[in-house]
Amino acid sequence: MTEKTIKLEAVALNEFFGIQNENIKEIAKTYPQSKIISRGDEIYLKGPEKDVNKLEGLFEKLLSHFEKTGKLTLDAVKNYIEGETQTIDEFLNQKDVIVHGNRGLIVKAKTLNQKRLVEASEKFDIVFAIGPAGTGKTYTAVALAVRALKDKKIKKIIITRPAVEAGENLGFLPGDLKEKIDPYLRPIYDALEDMVSSEKLKLYLEKNTIEIAPLAYMRGRTLDNAFILLDEAQNTTPMQLKMFLTRMGPASKIIVTGDKSQVDLPKNQKSGLEDAERKLKNIKGIEFIELDGKDVVRHPLVVQILEAYEKADL
Repeated sequence: MTEKTIKLEAVALNEFFGIQNENIKEIAKTYPQSKIISRGDEIYLKGPEKDVNKLEGLFEKLLSHFEKTGKLTLDAVKNYIEGETQTIDEFLNQKDVIVHGNRGLIVKAKTLNQKRLVEASEKFDIVFAIGPAGTGKTYTAVALAVRALKDKKIKKIIITRPAVEAGENLGFLPGDLKEKIDPYLRPIYDALEDMVSSEKLKLYLEKNTIEIAPLAYMRGRTLDNAFILLDEAQNTTPMQLKMFLTRMGPASKIIVTGDKSQVDLPKNQKSGLEDAERKLKNIKGIEFIELDGKDVVRHPLVVQILEAYEKADL
């Protein structure tokens, strides 16, 4: 008899085991000579060596499937047991799908320029995504970072933004700088919660596998083997953006997002985003993607609001 233990780190057990443990029961039915026992966040296997080895391989595949899709259906379990993984692999590689989020959510590029952003991130190590609110530039960038982490292409995700006040005074808010700016990073957290299970996200944040911090925290660091996202880059100064871009280490990717129409810097201060676009646009290895009103994926009225403001500013 052989014994093995499988660790279920940061896995939603009720979703992995299925309704009334139907997934585990199906596996147990297939290997009647072996015992499958759940102990907290571990699965204990005991049985004939051949069966236990097969069970270990099966659970590795199921955990990988759950990691990528955020769910594990009974049909998927049966397919893996029967060795019919081709249809599942095809499902995982659907065209335009960036990442499979929680509860079956499929995150994909919805517009032409979002697709261009996805393609650019695959070809270039630094990509600027510039466009108005609602064009999905930040959400798409977060999805690309999560995909890279799930595919083990990088070891961590770093998401940052400048601590610039948009008509509000950060100084009067309680807490340190990170605590003050966390509410401004809420859209980032919302996107991550769509794409990573709550248990896994909590673990990632605790271990700094996913790090969300103000831009000031990046100074003096070299960021290796990471997917780095700078949001709201229009509110950086040229020196801040230069500092950020030069933090890039080996095997890293950077996506910079920003909206040139929403600069909250003092009137006499030049935007680092506009400065970078002018200085870096001819460097090979850096790509600029422009998104516009056609890429807005919010309520249809948002498009009309953007158009009205653009006309008024002419």
